[in-house]
Amino acid sequence: MQCRECANILEVLRTCGQVRLRCTGCKREYQIHEVASDLDPETEKLLENYPTIIYD
Repeated sequence: MQCRECANILEVLRTCGQVRLRCTGCKREYQIHEVASDLDPETEKLLENYPTIIYD
């Protein structure tokens, strides 16, 4: 999955109580609901590892 700002790869970032996607290039962080419509199968598979995703 690519960053909307710079097109670099997004990685799953797990912090205390939150799961977000962070760009490996510009370091912008996205909440899951911000990019939910753009999730690719690979990212969805990674997110399946988290039983609850907390929105903030």
